[in-house]
Amino acid sequence: MLAVEKVHTLRTARPPADQFRLAALHRYHILDTPACADFSFLTELAAKVCEVPYAFISLVDADRVWIKSCAGMQIGELPRGESYCSLAVLGEAATEIPDLSADPRTAHMTLTVGEPHMRMYSSVALTSSDGHAIGTLCVMDTRPGRLSDDQRAMLVKLARQVMALIELRANERNLEAAVRELELLATTDDLTGLHNRRSLLHRLKFEVARARRFRAPLSALMIDLDHFKKINDEYGHVVGDQVLADVGRLLRENVRVIDMPSRYGGEELCVILPNTPAEGARKLAETLRARIEAQPHAAGARQFRVTASIGVGSFNHMEIDDAESLLKQADDALYRAKRAGRNRVEHGSD
Repeated sequence: MLAVEKVHTLRTARPPADQFRLAALHRYHILDTPACADFSFLTELAAKVCEVPYAFISLVDADRVWIKSCAGMQIGELPRGESYCSLAVLGEAATEIPDLSADPRTAHMTLTVGEPHMRMYSSVALTSSDGHAIGTLCVMDTRPGRLSDDQRAMLVKLARQVMALIELRANERNLEAAVRELELLATTDDLTGLHNRRSLLHRLKFEVARARRFRAPLSALMIDLDHFKKINDEYGHVVGDQVLADVGRLLRENVRVIDMPSRYGGEELCVILPNTPAEGARKLAETLRARIEAQPHAAGARQFRVTASIGVGSFNHMEIDDAESLLKQADDALYRAKRAGRNRVEHGSD
């Protein structure tokens, strides 16, 4: 039975559990996306096969029908109650209206009473993988009529291709998002939000090569939180983890975009500073030391503060001119800072 044989009030008609249909539509993340040649080709092909001047790929949202692609006229969206395509989500897989002006559901609509005075409408629902009609592939004419059986069969096949393309685009986006997440997991320390040691060493190789080629300055800071074991013993590991997370955030907020703060291991942190000579690295180290000391932390109702010892290493393009020697210089300076009483900055050349 064709949809034209059932009378609905289109402005208020909604399918049962429309929220599930909308969830299926939004899962594809296709609404308001840019024009795409693949969708345009299928739309134009539908109009040509059905021998009509107009064709749309439409998606039925909560209160509007958004047009992904159109042939014969340019239109972006329509109110849901003003679109023939809203009929497609009421349960019929195929909807054909031979004369829109004679059907009480569509006679009042803008495209019927105004330019271009549509008369014939035929559509096939675009059905999601879980069975919800999210929109249509439709064809229209300004003359009353019907599609032939062959044309309707072809429209059904083209609608399947449209839905397959929607699924493909969604899968590509999901795959890209998954790859980005895996890259983030592979390079980021979960607790602090800083780069992990593996990511640090990978980036450092690049920065060393660049510094050698252009004889550019390069520095590194090694940062160790003083008496961190005592924090874990006194307040517990949950509080200790929160301290590391807070200090990690402080580092991210106080370095440049080109710098690379990372968690080197345990409570030891490292910051790679491209294009930064020794004096600039020393000044940043002192700034970070003071801000770490001033940062408050809480264990229940109790507040406390932590301090940090920092070692600075810098390229001199002689004995300090590779990743290993740079980090060793900064690490040696860190241990001198700790032996000298902690909560201080030492440079490798001191």
